[in-house]
Amino acid sequence: MPSLSISTNVPLDGVNTSGILSQASKSVAQIIGKPEAYVMVQLKGSVAISFGGTEDPAAYGELVSIGGLSADTNKKLSAAISSILESTLSVPKSRFYIKFYDVKGSNLGYNGSTF
Repeated sequence: MPSLSISTNVPLDGVNTSGILSQASKSVAQIIGKPEAYVMVQLKGSVAISFGGTEDPAAYGELVSIGGLSADTNKKLSAAISSILESTLSVPKSRFYIKFYDVKGSNLGYNGSTF
């Protein structure tokens, strides 16, 4: 059930967002070791973001998962997602934060219930 949300100040008009979503989904599934069928990715563009006192391209992400996260896994996820953002949206790796949440299934709703 990994869910990745990314917000960026980069406008997404004319950008192949399907490609970004697909790359991110595959990376999350592969690195965490969960079926891609359970991965959700959200991408929001043109969000007002200042990073380091400037509004140069930047992004913020949050990844929520029921298990599968660890210090090593989080480093791999951070590297993969930041590489995708750098190559597709020109967001430098140094202008991207990502926060990881490892949660209990009882704290996430799905299909009218919880996990």
